[in-house]
Amino acid sequence: MSAALPDRLAERTLALVDLASESYDEQAILASIREGAPDAFDLTDDRDSCLLYLPPERRHGASLVVFAGHVDTVPIARNVPGRREGGAIVGRGASDMKAGVAVMLEAMQALAAGAVATDLDVGFLFFGREEVSTDDSALRPLFGRVPRLAETALAIVMEPTANALEVGCLGNLNARVIARGVAAHSARPWLGDNAIHHAIEALASIADLPIRDVEIDGLTYREVVNVTRIEGGVAANVLPDHVEATVNFRYAPTLSPAQAETRIRELLGHRAVEVAITSNARPGPVTVRNPLVQRLTRAGDLPVRPKQAWTPVAEFAEGGIDAVNFGPGDPAYAHRDDERVELDALVRSYRVVEAFLGAGERAP
Repeated sequence: MSAALPDRLAERTLALVDLASESYDEQAILASIREGAPDAFDLTDDRDSCLLYLPPERRHGASLVVFAGHVDTVPIARNVPGRREGGAIVGRGASDMKAGVAVMLEAMQALAAGAVATDLDVGFLFFGREEVSTDDSALRPLFGRVPRLAETALAIVMEPTANALEVGCLGNLNARVIARGVAAHSARPWLGDNAIHHAIEALASIADLPIRDVEIDGLTYREVVNVTRIEGGVAANVLPDHVEATVNFRYAPTLSPAQAETRIRELLGHRAVEVAITSNARPGPVTVRNPLVQRLTRAGDLPVRPKQAWTPVAEFAEGGIDAVNFGPGDPAYAHRDDERVELDALVRSYRVVEAFLGAGERAP
């Protein structure tokens, strides 16, 4: 750790960005992390695009905190390798979320070297396949393989939050809506049955639906339903007999996946359409009352916000683990071709983590 902290964090982030790691192709970045990990932590799991490091021994009375970060990215777009541009690192994954992974690696080295002392037991989890369907989740199998993870008192998912604390997350349901009719010449529509008209009638309830605000522990989650895709029709002079649309429902933590499915079927209850649920990722619970969440908030005097999206905190909740989102990346840059993270944000994130580990004293 001879270089100054900003330079170390910049170099770590840039090195991670330069290791292209699109979803399902995370082997190179995981190999790099594995090679550089300090021996002070046990590599407890090294399977299926997961690297889990836990303390070799648990201390009596010490709470286990796990820092978690995904190493995969959406497809690159001429933005790998990365570059240092003024006070920022630019390149695919810089915001989402290789900056967070860099902070994790810095904290891991500091703990191993004794540069940071803590009353907590600390683990680190690096995993892939976050940017794809939850059906391909790498986390769910991990929870089954490592029962010890259930001892975690708090997981801190280093998602891009611009160094705010974002708690909970919305559920994410996708439904395929199919409208069927009878094809006919458009000059003689009485001989057919227009599937597009049925689709319009069914989807009108979505278009007119107001945003629903749901307050939980003083935080407001915004529940929204949108038509995101629609396909149908074969020619300008033919009544279509088949239309398919995709409806996306982002629902608040007050609803279960089953309740969300019931709600979307009620909204799309038109007799001439079929509704098939294609995916349904549960929301993450709101954990602001967890004492370790309060300790993290105090450590950085952090603004606390609702997570208006889906993140892996929901998967940790499935495993019985409280989790929050906190990381240096700015979500406004996630997935953009000019994706970037500011060096000041990297330093700020690390200082908050350092203060949190050090009995929750406030970061400078």
